[in-house]
Amino acid sequence: MSDKKRVMVIFGGQSTEHEVSRVSATSIINNIDKTKFDVNLVGITKEGTWIPYDGPVEKIASGEWEEIAMNKAVKSIPDRENIINAIVSRGASSEAVMKNKNKGYADVVFPVLHGSKGEDGTIQGLFEMAAIPYVGCGVLSSAVCMDKIYAKIIFEKAGIPQADYLYFTRKEIKEDSGSVAQRIEQKFEYPIFIKPSNAGSSVGVSKAHDREELIKALNFAAKYDRKVLIEEFIDGREVECAVLGNDSPIASTVGEILPSNEFYDYNAKYIDGSSKTIIPAELPSETILKIKDYAIKAFKALDCAGLSRIDFFVHKESGEIYINEINTLPGFTDISMYPMLWEASGISYGELIERLIELAIERYNENTDVL
Repeated sequence: MSDKKRVMVIFGGQSTEHEVSRVSATSIINNIDKTKFDVNLVGITKEGTWIPYDGPVEKIASGEWEEIAMNKAVKSIPDRENIINAIVSRGASSEAVMKNKNKGYADVVFPVLHGSKGEDGTIQGLFEMAAIPYVGCGVLSSAVCMDKIYAKIIFEKAGIPQADYLYFTRKEIKEDSGSVAQRIEQKFEYPIFIKPSNAGSSVGVSKAHDREELIKALNFAAKYDRKVLIEEFIDGREVECAVLGNDSPIASTVGEILPSNEFYDYNAKYIDGSSKTIIPAELPSETILKIKDYAIKAFKALDCAGLSRIDFFVHKESGEIYINEINTLPGFTDISMYPMLWEASGISYGELIERLIELAIERYNENTDVL
């Protein structure tokens, strides 16, 4: 019998970051040590269907995996064993889930899912109910970190410097966007950042320079979430720090983003390919140390586990540091900062994956001991 751990990599999902998830998953699958881990793949379509996949890895990033997996699943009907041997899927019975668990389908799950229904505590709750170890933060920290407004409330309580902010609901914006804009203008000078409270990869984010752009940005952000965050503009350098661990986390070196657009939006991150990264960032050593300290402090304040990438601004004139946000399931593509930061800090991509799996099992065992 093999001593290798069985790892279920789940990719895709129903968020606006579905495509990014597929690219991240491809990188992880290609870099995981196959001598130590048996890898099972499960894709989630944009419609929410879970399908086991054992086809070519290169077909995942392109999206071609879905037709291949679905055709194979359909051929296995009426047995349906192949279409429901994901942890849980639409139409799966509790009997099928237990049967699957008895077969030991996965020792640990690696959910390579960015954004809503993957990074927000929902799927983490599913894994908790299924009593299966999983890579990354738990239900509470995933949910809070995904919600930028509540994360900012905790940053404030923890004494971590951040940009000043306001927030409004979709209903408030819809009923009287002019009044909302007036309240924002009373507090902030232009330019202003407007963001959906729950979204990743800068989806729905805008930078407004006047009233017309502000109202347009408010309505745009409200398409993605019922809560909209408004932040003061920090004229800062965009830097990122990776954190790894559970109760005793460590921080990587710091990297700087040089966005190709006015700010580091979705297009600059994943489409035009002309944004640049500098690792390590060209900052004073004391500034890097302070960022690393803040990163670990934020990680602990939000009860994170496994991994997170914490993003900051360093003011171009004063050098002051401001936390921007925490990403609990950061990108793992070839150009993603999280693995690149650890590579620069002495941990290879393959070793990083192994550590994350070990941390998932460690946290699961600690939680089980409490029960």
